[in-house]
Amino acid sequence: MVNVRTTKLGIIGAGAVGTSLAYAALIRGAADEVAIQDVNAARAEAQVLDLAHGTPFAHATRIIGGGDLDVIAGSDVIVITAGASQQPGQSRLDLVNTNADIIRTLMPQLVRRAPDAVYLLVTNPVDVLTVVATDVAGLRRGQVIGSGTTLDSSRLRWLVAERAGVAPRDVSAMILGEHGDSEFPLWSRAAVGGSPIRRWADEDGRLIFDDAALGELASAAVQSAYAIIAGKGATNYAIGLAACRMVEAVLRDEHMVTPVSIVLRDYLGVDGIALSVPCVLGSGGVQRVLHVEMDAGEQAAFLRSAEAMQAVLEEIGQL
Repeated sequence: MVNVRTTKLGIIGAGAVGTSLAYAALIRGAADEVAIQDVNAARAEAQVLDLAHGTPFAHATRIIGGGDLDVIAGSDVIVITAGASQQPGQSRLDLVNTNADIIRTLMPQLVRRAPDAVYLLVTNPVDVLTVVATDVAGLRRGQVIGSGTTLDSSRLRWLVAERAGVAPRDVSAMILGEHGDSEFPLWSRAAVGGSPIRRWADEDGRLIFDDAALGELASAAVQSAYAIIAGKGATNYAIGLAACRMVEAVLRDEHMVTPVSIVLRDYLGVDGIALSVPCVLGSGGVQRVLHVEMDAGEQAAFLRSAEAMQAVLEEIGQL
């Protein structure tokens, strides 16, 4: 009898993001088993039960969960979505410190239960927490990563596609740097249907992506999360799908190129800080960090993003 290896996805946090990821993984058949852990055991168990009731209509995925961290033992990929939300009167720095402390406490416990897992952080501020998690975990390079600007890049691709009148999958565009206000689009490498974005024209031959249009699109991509949060309180569906695709890339060894947050080593002079750059994602996590060409303005934006992250890391005593 042939033993077929099964894959296991562990999710820390049974809130909106964690359960959106679990739901996407169930529908897409991303893993053979999905385990959800939350400090609120009753919530985790209820989410598992709700999802399990839908398995007759989806892939034959086994879903388990509860309050004990042992539920994620042996996972191939662990996605961390748990963390504190900003409270009224709480400063951003206070929130950073709170979530950094959570990660410092959580990571050693997870590593003991799943030392070979790839760890994907989604909790914000994701770049800062990626540095904290990397330092605490003591795992090999590429095994601890942040979701970074994969979702931001997806937002940008959708916006460009809407303006160009094409499918989002036919747009090649990335946002790099911080997952936050200092992120920037890599317009010098962006393309629509294989054509450089600045040369894309409408049916009358008019170029539609001038500097003003590109500025509007970049701003819309950065600000879109704020609009969603203002309307419904949180973003969860798109990040759930984005995280699911990253999980699939790891479990299926897809060698997918996507911008994820990783602690950089002498990347355009940046060292020891996590920012999103294009990476090859597959078995074992990040298999290769790609050094993409940037124009002078993009390089300057990248260094500004690094400076912003360094300031926060210094404030919390991480550097």
